[in-house]
Amino acid sequence: MSIFECKALTKNYGVKTVLDSIDLTIEPGRIVGLLGPNGSGKTTLIKLANGLLTPTSGEILIAGKAPCRATKAIVSYLPDRNTLPGWMTIAQALDYYGDFYSDFRRGVAEAMLMNLGLDRTQKIKTLSKGMREKTQLILTMSRDAKLYLLDEPIGGVDPATRDYILRTIIGNYSEDAAVIISTHLIADVEQILDEVVFLREGQVMLHESVETIRDEKGKSVDELFREVFRC
Repeated sequence: MSIFECKALTKNYGVKTVLDSIDLTIEPGRIVGLLGPNGSGKTTLIKLANGLLTPTSGEILIAGKAPCRATKAIVSYLPDRNTLPGWMTIAQALDYYGDFYSDFRRGVAEAMLMNLGLDRTQKIKTLSKGMREKTQLILTMSRDAKLYLLDEPIGGVDPATRDYILRTIIGNYSEDAAVIISTHLIADVEQILDEVVFLREGQVMLHESVETIRDEKGKSVDELFREVFRC
């Protein structure tokens, strides 16, 4: 069974169509780059998959079900901004995830946080931007989910932090799960991708494996993206 499927999925905000009759299927065991310029519908698609928005028409299915409480139990979502309250300590954030998500692997999270040398009594608001990003990603990837939705996980952080984030993604998902990564930083993330989806003005322009792009088009994903979306 597909872990993620869209059938004629459409989302309008008033008179503006943000997603336009999308058909898309993603299988388990794949890391997929959701790529497109600003306003192409990437974040809207991720929010629909997480049940934060509802479709105007069509369907979006997670493991065969429309987004609901049951699908949220198997989806781990990293939004494009920090959502951890500043007053929380790192230890309290671990407690929160452990209480809220039955699949949270606390030992995995603690081991990764220890490798960063973070004091668990430290408050979120005292962390640097890079450390906040790392902490939130660790919490997200420490769930034993079937689908990880990562919205701009490497945006606005330094190259060393980007490398850490990519290693964390690779090292902490199982082969029966899928990862969808929305990003503008294609050259940085391309090395870990199995497939890419190009979105433009709410429509899927391309859904192809990275290997096929390299073999048949003789280009990197970044090169093809620049060609397709050239201003």
